[in-house]
Amino acid sequence: MNPSTALARVVVDELVRAGVREAVLAPGSRSAPLAFALHAADAAGRLRLHVRIDERSAAFLALGLGKVSRTPVAVVTTSGTAVANLHPAVLEASYAGVPMLLLTADRPPELRGVGANQTIDQLGLYGAAVRLFVELGAPDRRAGQNAYWRSAVSRAVAAATGARPGPVHVNVALREPLVPDAAADWPESLDGRPGGAPWTAVLPPDRPAPPVDDLPDRTVVVLGDGADAVAVLDLATARGWPVVAEPSSGAGPAPAVLPGGELLLRDAEFLAGHRPERVLVAGRPTLSRTVARLTASAALDVVAGTAGWTDPGAHAVRVLPGVPAPAGGRDERWLPAWREAADAARTAADKVLAGLDGLPEPVVAAVLMDAVPAGGLVVSGSSKSVRDLFLAGPRAGVTVLANRGVAGIDGTVSTAVGAALAAGGPTYALMGDLTFLHDANGLVIGPGEPRPRLTIVVVNNDGGGLFGLLEQGGPEHRDAFERVFGTPHGVDLAALCAATGTPHRRVGTREELAAALAEPDALRVVEVRTDRRQAAEIDRAL
Repeated sequence: MNPSTALARVVVDELVRAGVREAVLAPGSRSAPLAFALHAADAAGRLRLHVRIDERSAAFLALGLGKVSRTPVAVVTTSGTAVANLHPAVLEASYAGVPMLLLTADRPPELRGVGANQTIDQLGLYGAAVRLFVELGAPDRRAGQNAYWRSAVSRAVAAATGARPGPVHVNVALREPLVPDAAADWPESLDGRPGGAPWTAVLPPDRPAPPVDDLPDRTVVVLGDGADAVAVLDLATARGWPVVAEPSSGAGPAPAVLPGGELLLRDAEFLAGHRPERVLVAGRPTLSRTVARLTASAALDVVAGTAGWTDPGAHAVRVLPGVPAPAGGRDERWLPAWREAADAARTAADKVLAGLDGLPEPVVAAVLMDAVPAGGLVVSGSSKSVRDLFLAGPRAGVTVLANRGVAGIDGTVSTAVGAALAAGGPTYALMGDLTFLHDANGLVIGPGEPRPRLTIVVVNNDGGGLFGLLEQGGPEHRDAFERVFGTPHGVDLAALCAATGTPHRRVGTREELAAALAEPDALRVVEVRTDRRQAAEIDRAL
């Protein structure tokens, strides 16, 4: 057996022993030993392999798989620019606290810095975005390496799944030959621990959050992406605190969650009479400027998350190590006052939306959420779509995911595909046309690959709709706006979908959209044409 094959087989075997059940591979030559080992593990039913031709798409596919499973997913690439193409997803995984294992094939040391083909400096390429960097030395035909390889994999998995989950980079230097040979001999046993156990078992820390009894009765909770929603809602319910929950927080409808929370925060008169003594922030609430103004209006406590704590306005007075256990009293009038006002805001917004003709963007989000069955999953784009879902409000039994770690639009199609594959059941995605076009490669899925049960709803307003709601959408910037912010593209989405064999349907009414969402749940695209100018008018009306 040649050294590269030996290393690859041991690494893949130890990944499976450590609990890795999904792997994503982008094709390449230098990574061939890992590709053969992954293919063999997939054939044996030890893990599920997904192959993608684009490394960026592959990494976001792994991100979506990891977001749903909360277990580390391996991504394997060849050397050179292939490694750099993982970087956007690495950043999102880092800031969102999603475990991911990056196995990047590399040239051995003697081929680095000498002009060898497809060779860059891959050591520490992702900087502080990874929880750990491991350089596996190029293997040789000698004893004493099995324990080192297996221990390194155990260390990598532990770092990816520890107190601060996130990506880990394992750089694998491989010498030729890169394909298996007929020989089976090796200087030492390459077996792992008996019974399929991992080489090193790392026990999770036991650190329950202590009670904090000095939080005042008049507290408002802001719940963002990536928080422990169950613990936060238990605390808020026990203390009688209103909760403003972002769509991807995992909160869903609950007694403490305000149905029109983001809308209510736009009402300065209400806030003047109901100013909280404290705001408790959990997760990453980065969606709304009104939420940012709320967090600046009172003393701020922040629950530390997997990537530190969220306090872009520098208003935090205290960081808590976890969601505190309920302790203290409650003001029986505080939550009812907020709920009554939030219900009034919700009713006013519904009247605005009910009076609109056609299928405007906030209505698309509402119709989608109504159509998703209990237990369903929605993956949202991080631009205007997630804000429309904020307006639509949560639905019982429906989970919303979004890439809110760095909140970029890249990789959303692939993230949704990965989430759908991990979920197994019907999954829906909502995104704008620019987000969809930015990752249209996510629709390129080979004929032998696992296919998701995914309906992608694309709101096509021929450009960047969110910018029209921001300062640059003001009339004084009209001359420059359309070209450098609106960015119209004129792409025929039906033709683009046809190129990848993806079923496409265009709808124009609420009834047509509801009917399309009720169709069989194969991979397909439902397109809704909207008007960017109308979106700005609706926002002003709200």
